[in-house]
Amino acid sequence: MKRIGVYTSGGDAPGMNACLRAVVRTAVYHGLEVYGIKRGYNGMINGEIFKMESSSVSNIVQLGGTMLKSARSKEFMTKEGRQKAYDQLQKFGIEGLVAIGGNGTFTGAKLFFEEYGIPTLGAPGTIDNDLYGTDYTIGYDTAVNTALDAIDKIRDTADSHERVFFIEVMGRDSGYIAVPCAIGGGAEIVMIPEAKVTIESIIDTLRAGWNRMKTSSIIIIAEGEIEGGATKVATKVMEALPQMDARVSIIGHVQRGGSPTAFDRLLASRLGIACVVGLIEGKKNMMAGTINSSLVYTPFEETITKKKGLSPNFTQMVEMLSI
Repeated sequence: MKRIGVYTSGGDAPGMNACLRAVVRTAVYHGLEVYGIKRGYNGMINGEIFKMESSSVSNIVQLGGTMLKSARSKEFMTKEGRQKAYDQLQKFGIEGLVAIGGNGTFTGAKLFFEEYGIPTLGAPGTIDNDLYGTDYTIGYDTAVNTALDAIDKIRDTADSHERVFFIEVMGRDSGYIAVPCAIGGGAEIVMIPEAKVTIESIIDTLRAGWNRMKTSSIIIIAEGEIEGGATKVATKVMEALPQMDARVSIIGHVQRGGSPTAFDRLLASRLGIACVVGLIEGKKNMMAGTINSSLVYTPFEETITKKKGLSPNFTQMVEMLSI
């Protein structure tokens, strides 16, 4: 293998640039030519491909977002779109790919390999931390710390005005962001897709708090929670407790941005290196990840189809610490 391509796809995550830097410099270190592909699969289809050198990734390790830009591509999900992408890669002589992204990115890479045989290794870049085959994904640690910083500030105003705040965090169909935010932010309740929390139990918890002269509360809600998000949950609770002074705060896309933490920079660098080394060693159709601090490679098929569980011990921690 002499030439590889690298691209970022799907939702951006802090640390993607650090991973890209590691991919480019590891490729150069091993004597490979490396090409950047802009705007994910859309850029692959449209030929937005350019050669990268070590200097191409100078001074980006500390930056959020992705210098290669990101996009979701409906055209790539068609056979005609994938044919165009393959033809573009052939023009540049690209023999292998590094994909930095999440579930959708790896689904596309798996399909592309099955049709055209171009080996791809993936680095898990998503704030949701919901990919099977790794304990942590690139961007997760930064997103949690960003959300937690906002929650700390909201708690100040909740305490000052003796209010209940319903705070919604991101995470798609996972509670991986919500739970550490609830524990670290001192929340009384956390609502996540993995564990059923009823409106009645929230009402009971708030009433019990008032009986203990508790004047403010924080409720953390994952965006994929089955009750429908912070606004709907707050509306239902306020109908039962009209005397409650409550506010809703949706932290939103601020969680995707910002300078990556030291943890995310190190993880991203390690996984970027692992992807290039894996391609050199002949690995294909796999995601690089870490489990118990050890580097592992997991087939895309497993990463895509298997569900990553969340320990029930975490929600029990929230319950015990909120007393």
